[in-house]
Amino acid sequence: MQTLSDTTLRIRALNDRFRTRQHLLGMLLVEGDLRLTRGVSASGEAFVNKAMQAVRDFQAFDEDNDPYGEHDFGVFKIDGQTLYWKIDYYDATHEHGSAHPEDAGKTRRVLTVLLAEEY
Repeated sequence: MQTLSDTTLRIRALNDRFRTRQHLLGMLLVEGDLRLTRGVSASGEAFVNKAMQAVRDFQAFDEDNDPYGEHDFGVFKIDGQTLYWKIDYYDATHEHGSAHPEDAGKTRRVLTVLLAEEY
């Protein structure tokens, strides 16, 4: 088992807070953004709602899907389809990656949900 740095633990806490909020869409408007791929969006509102709930509920982190301990990626199934979710870190302008993903004031998180076949 790896020992995680304070910076990694802070990134993990911010990612978990960002991803698990019950009112995720409102949270995304305040602290980040949500991106649904065409395939996810085209699957309908009920599918999207199930996918967002699965992202909030995701806890199956292991060394394969979370090698850095940041809780920034997950794989799950809905209605027989495999989906991925990923959190990326950008600066306030969304033009560059964030140099400080552990600092919520300097980082915009972007959550992308996609069908595995769209990867």
